[in-house]
Amino acid sequence: MSTYLVAMMTVHDPDTYRKYTDRTPATVKKHGGRFLTRGQEVSTLEGEPYEGRMVILEFPSTTAAQAWLADPDYEEAATFRHVSSTMSMLLMQDGGDNTENPDPKL
Repeated sequence: MSTYLVAMMTVHDPDTYRKYTDRTPATVKKHGGRFLTRGQEVSTLEGEPYEGRMVILEFPSTTAAQAWLADPDYEEAATFRHVSSTMSMLLMQDGGDNTENPDPKL
């Protein structure tokens, strides 16, 4: 089952941030991941307007997503992200098979 990673960031140094985005695709692919979105425009439908950058990744498993985060090549790339942006990263672990009528108590 797929695992999804959602990253929401505010970029304050675009030139340095580009050093991160230039290196990231190869590391994602190496771990079987793929970009579902990568910085496209986000529309807020409810709540406070979101004006940052959002990226959604899909990995074949939680293990693959965690391996990507621990990969030395990704860790090196992430140093550029750390100095050029602030970010929240969420991991939606292995979704269930029942998406038609999921348990309403969850």
